[in-house]
Order: sequence, then C-alpha cells, then structure tokens
Amino acid sequence: MTSHADAAGARVPTSRYLVATPRLRFWQRVTWRRRVVPWLFVLPILLINVAVVFGPAVASVYYSMTEWSGIGEAKWIGLDNFRRLFTDDSFYRAFRNNLIWLAMFLTIPVAMGLVAASLLMPVRRGAMLYRLSLFLPYVFPSVIVASIWRSLLNPDRGIGATLSDWGIGGLDRAFLGDTDTVLPTIAFVDNWHFWGFLMLLFLASMQNIPADLYEAARLDGANRWQEFRDITIPGIRPTLVFMILMTSIWSFLTFDYIWVLTQGGPAGASEVLSVLVFKAAFTQLEAGYASAMGLTMSLLAGLIIGIFIVLRKRGWEI
Repeated sequence: MTSHADAAGARVPTSRYLVATPRLRFWQRVTWRRRVVPWLFVLPILLINVAVVFGPAVASVYYSMTEWSGIGEAKWIGLDNFRRLFTDDSFYRAFRNNLIWLAMFLTIPVAMGLVAASLLMPVRRGAMLYRLSLFLPYVFPSVIVASIWRSLLNPDRGIGATLSDWGIGGLDRAFLGDTDTVLPTIAFVDNWHFWGFLMLLFLASMQNIPADLYEAARLDGANRWQEFRDITIPGIRPTLVFMILMTSIWSFLTFDYIWVLTQGGPAGASEVLSVLVFKAAFTQLEAGYASAMGLTMSLLAGLIIGIFIVLRKRGWEI
C-alpha cells in the first residue's frame, strides 16, 4: 500500500492495484479472447453432441436395465437383461461371428492395402488413374453395392451360372445360402469396397517417408522386401496402427452388408452383434434388451481402445 498527499497535506493511502488498473484490463481482455471466446465458438457443437450423443448414451444405460418395447413406459428390472444376455446362445454365436469377421478384416484388406500401396509408390505415369480406380468402390453406397453383388452371386443367373454355361463349373452354388460360406462371402463383398480406402491411406503415409532412406538401403544391397520390412513398415507405423484400431472397432459395428445380403441368415450363420441388436429392437420389440446388447458392444469397443492406450503408455510406438 502506498500513499499520497491531498490538498491539506494529509497522507491518503493509494492501492497499487488501482495504479495498475489499465494493465489489468489489458490482461483481462487477453484472457477473455484466449480462454472464453474459443469456447463460445465450440459451444454450439458441444450442445449438439450432448443432445445427440451423450444424452442417448445415458438413456441407453437406463433402458438397458428396463423391460421396454420402445413405446410407452419402461419397467425397471435391474440387471435381468444382462443375465439373459450372457446365457443367450444367439449372443455367443453373434459374438463368435464378430471375432471371425475381425480376424478376416485385420489380415486380408490390410495386407492387400499394404501390397498395393507399395507397388503404386514408384508409379508416376497414370498414378492418379490407378489410385482412383482402386478407391472408387469405397464411395459407392453400401446398399447399392450389396444389392448388385447379391445378383452377381445368384446361383441361377449370376457370375457362377454364366461361367457354368461356358464350361467352368464349381461356382454356380448358393454361397449366401450355405452356412459354411456365407460369412466369408459377405466379407469378400465388404472387402471389395473397403481395401482401396486402406490402400490410399497407406500410400499417403508412404509418400512422407524420405527417399534418402531407400537410396541408402539400395546402396547397402537391400532388396525390395528388406526395404518394405525395415523402412516402409516402420515409416507408416502410426497410420498402420491407427487403421488396425479403427478396423477392430468397425468390425464390431458392421451391419449394412450383412443386413442387405442375408439379414443374418441362414440359421444365424452370418448374424453379428449389430444385426442381433437391430432384430431385438425393431423386430422383437425388446428395446431394453437391445440397449443391454448395445451397451455391451460399446464396452467391447472401449476395451479395444484401452488395450492400445496401455500399449502406448508402456512405450510402444503407436
């Protein structure tokens, strides 16, 4: 605290904070612009997320513990839906199909994307045409693609029947009607549209690897496989790991191709968790039970993310 003399000569205390008022006002304006104004711009999208994501998520937790048809009042039953869920054979069958689907999509499309991106890397003439032609199936609507493939796989008038007429037999069979082949067949159709997307992402990541590394490896006598193993894979590891993470999550959410092609048949051979949830909610009118299954799927996706977080904390370069 300081002081100054008034007209009568008396000492009047003066706060040092009053002297610094212009400076304080300046920093208050800076703080407002840096901390408050950005949140004002983000606030609308936050409110939308609360309304369409957080709100329904909290509601699903509540309805998972109720007996509810989706219409009218819900009856509280506690954890009975989860007890039923873990004793339901159809749930375990769908979960097993999801694991098979996950195994197929963590290997075949990832391998195809890596190989295609590696082969397209040195291509200069017509590179855009090749990339566009391989990526184009990804932008087609899934319902249209699935409908076309359902006609192509028809044993009476599809590709197999045409080849049989030309003397090439063995493919004129109902791949979508056989319990042994239906899931791999749907995965083939889904992979046809999906692997070009992975290829494009891997190719974009490979283009960021310094060319000097490849030149040095060639001078040391490295072949194409050694360059791919020791330079390309480590160089695109963040993209590769991220897409493995996303593919793992997407594998538990897959729905459209399976529903359009078979609706989970025959005899539940292609039924996955998402199809089971849809049937429970909209066919059997058991929205409470469907909420319990949906919440379980969310926990499985969270478990996958948690595994990657733990590996990252332990020093894995992912």
